[in-house]
Amino acid sequence: MTAANRFSDYSQRLQAVLAASDWSGVAQLAEDLLDCWKTRRQVFLCGNGGSAGNAVHLANDFLYGISKQKGSALRVTALPANGAVMTCLANDEGYDSIFSLQLAVLANPGDVLIALSGSGNSPNIVKVLEQAREMGVRSYAILGYSGGKAKELANVPLHFAVDDMQISEDLQLIVGHMVMQWLYERREQAGRP
Repeated sequence: MTAANRFSDYSQRLQAVLAASDWSGVAQLAEDLLDCWKTRRQVFLCGNGGSAGNAVHLANDFLYGISKQKGSALRVTALPANGAVMTCLANDEGYDSIFSLQLAVLANPGDVLIALSGSGNSPNIVKVLEQAREMGVRSYAILGYSGGKAKELANVPLHFAVDDMQISEDLQLIVGHMVMQWLYERREQAGRP
C-alpha cells in the first residue's frame, strides 16, 4: 500500500466512525460543563500516554480557549500534568492510584471527571472512575475498542467502537474541540465575557 493510500484509508476509517456516532452523550457532557462553568464547579481530566497529552491539551482549551478574559473560564485540572505528584504517588502507592488519590483530595461532589482511554481497562482509569462514583463526582469516559471496564463505571460513556488506538485518541480531541467551540459560543449564557 502506498503512503497516499494508507493516509486515505486512515481518513476514511475516521470519517466512518464519526458518521456512525451517537452524539447524545457529547451533548450531555457539553451541558454539564456549561453548568460547571456557571456554578464554578471543577472539571478533572485524566488519561495515560497519548491520552494524558490529550487531557493536558483539553484542560488548556477549557481554561483559556473558551473565554480569553482573565478569570472567566472553567476551573479545570489535568491530573497527569504534575510530574512530581504522579511519580510520588506511583512510587509510594502504585501506578494504579495516580489519578484516584489526586481526585480524592481535589474534587467535591458535583464536580465532573473526564477519563480518556483507548481500551477502558487501564487500572488507574478504572480506579479513578470508582473514586468518582464513591465521591458523587459525575464521570464521563471517552473510549475506543470495546470500552472495557470504564464503559460500565462511567456515568456517561462516550464509546467509539474502533479497534485503533490512534483513531481513539483522535476522537478524544475531536469531542473536546466540539465541546470547546460549543462552550465558547455560550460564554454570555455562562455569565462570562
